[in-house]
Amino acid sequence: MAKYSKGAGKKVERAMHEMHEGKLKSGRGGKKVKSRSQAIAIGLSEARKEGAKVPKKASAKKSGAKKSAAKKGAKKSTTKKAAKKGSAKKTTRKSATKKSAAKKGGPKKGGRKTSRKKK
Repeated sequence: MAKYSKGAGKKVERAMHEMHEGKLKSGRGGKKVKSRSQAIAIGLSEARKEGAKVPKKASAKKSGAKKSAAKKGAKKSTTKKAAKKGSAKKTTRKSATKKSAAKKGGPKKGGRKTSRKKK
């Protein structure tokens, strides 16, 4: 049984054609798409919206067991690194809190100060 419908194939084909012509643009920023994989993703996304037969996205397929196993492996490596660093971590935390406290007090850079009238 085919994974993708004919309609999905046509959408991807159209997206690839537009990319080669330099007319395909991404959704949010509106910048030109240069990547082949991004063009395919746009075509499949459009096919999904129309209701064509397209498998779920790869990120949605991952099961909870695989994710938790990956997290456990990452945690082990970070604890070993933390033990080696020792007191260096404490000094970075103090400087980070001082910086964040200084930022909270002053106005934002480049922002306008506007006041709203209360009714």
